[in-house]
Amino acid sequence: MAPPTFMGLTGRPLSLMVSTVATTGFVLFGYDQGVMSGIITAPAFNDLFTATKGNSTMQGFVTAIYEIGCLFGAIFILSFGDFLGRRRAMMMGGSIMILGVIIQVTSERNSTPLAQFIIGRTITGVGNGINTSTIPTYQAECSRTSNRGLLICIEGGVIAFGTLVAYWIDYGASYGSPNLSWRFPIAFQIVFALILVFGMIWLPESPRWLLTRERYEEGETVIAALRGLELDDKETQLQRQIIMDSIRASGYAGRKGTPLKAVFSGGKTQHFRRMMLGVSSQFMQQVGGCNAVIYYFPILFEQSIHQSHNISLLLGGVNMIVYAIFATVSWFIIERVGRRKLFLWGTVGQCLSMVLVFSCLIPGTTTAAKGAAVGLFTYIASFGASWLPLPWLYPAEINPIKTRQKANALSTCSNWLFNFLIVMITPIMITNIHWGTYLFFAVVNACFLPVIYFTYPETARRSLEEIDIVFAKGYCENIGYVRAARELEFLTDEGVDGKAREYGLVEEVRAEKQAEKLGVLMEVEKGE
Repeated sequence: MAPPTFMGLTGRPLSLMVSTVATTGFVLFGYDQGVMSGIITAPAFNDLFTATKGNSTMQGFVTAIYEIGCLFGAIFILSFGDFLGRRRAMMMGGSIMILGVIIQVTSERNSTPLAQFIIGRTITGVGNGINTSTIPTYQAECSRTSNRGLLICIEGGVIAFGTLVAYWIDYGASYGSPNLSWRFPIAFQIVFALILVFGMIWLPESPRWLLTRERYEEGETVIAALRGLELDDKETQLQRQIIMDSIRASGYAGRKGTPLKAVFSGGKTQHFRRMMLGVSSQFMQQVGGCNAVIYYFPILFEQSIHQSHNISLLLGGVNMIVYAIFATVSWFIIERVGRRKLFLWGTVGQCLSMVLVFSCLIPGTTTAAKGAAVGLFTYIASFGASWLPLPWLYPAEINPIKTRQKANALSTCSNWLFNFLIVMITPIMITNIHWGTYLFFAVVNACFLPVIYFTYPETARRSLEEIDIVFAKGYCENIGYVRAARELEFLTDEGVDGKAREYGLVEEVRAEKQAEKLGVLMEVEKGE
């Protein structure tokens, strides 16, 4: 019997196709994140949307309203993600983004163009919020332990490539006609959305999601296809059993969805703590100042370093090349260095870069301001190599299967809520407190260090089920979870099952089941 196939592919080629299509969703994310940077102050754009001309508050609002749409998309997945599944959610997200783009680019002067543009940008954000809440989970659940970190880091890293493409398309379109200069850059993102939507039509659903929905035959088929094995192969059956044990240990077996209150529970599975680790990583990514640089780099150069609009756009494109180059660094070191060290190193780099920026802006001279430009470049290099991909990887792997979809959606909600805040206030801060903007971000980055050092356990080279054991060990032995991850030896598939029984995860679920049945019987007796 031959291994099952999807798109005519099995094993490594199928896994690569899954990663390619999923990664396209994050290229689209990066593109839409960067496309407004060269448009928001462009003369043709300001002539049509007159309220944005010379108005930093309105510029911030038009740019940031996208993040509110993304927040709504993440909330939608929080509510309906477990019902939809990973595959249908991604197809829906891409389709909604296409609709939003069409609404934006058809804005005309003889109607209410700004309102239409804002509505379209919000709808595009909803689609992106759905995608970014789902894609890392899908990738994590379809990947092998050995390359899960690399694949999700590639997803996060290609955000930089999407932003790079957006910057240079903005720059090239600025030499075209007034309509082309802003309509074409926005419309171009439809290309990426179409790849995502049509690619997912033919690709498999997450095997872990299928098994939680009690679709056992489909789950086994996907496991076998992703690993290039026959259905009756011993390895296929072992992987299925390990995933089912994890589902039972999480209390998810036989249920059609996870109630939100489960995310806020503790005990051996530590759902709340693990959710907060993911949420905090997305929070810190945003308030560390990344989008103050990505969205407003040309504006920073125009207002803080006093360069022309054309030179600012050009330097923004160069900065994005640096961004994309350093985003690839994490691909080669993520498993070797680990998540904790990369978080810490990136934070130090970002903090020192912001110190350099505000220090060089204090004198107020053009010569000194050139040093600030260097700081902006070193900041984006540090961010690209660490904080860009890590907050998308960490929540996807730190949370257990029972709460993974909802916890990942909450993490993404955190990202978009504070993304909106930073994008909204940055132009206002630059206008009113100038170099104090960068001092603020330097102090904020310094505050991250103790949080990461004392609370973020290492997850590199561990299976998703093995990470459950880390938290059970910390809880049962009453030790810190950072220490538990450091002391727990790397486990084989059989070792994971043994440790789950040693720490009583399976027995705990049985007790929960018995308590539930008792509760149902008591309700029935009361009714009678």
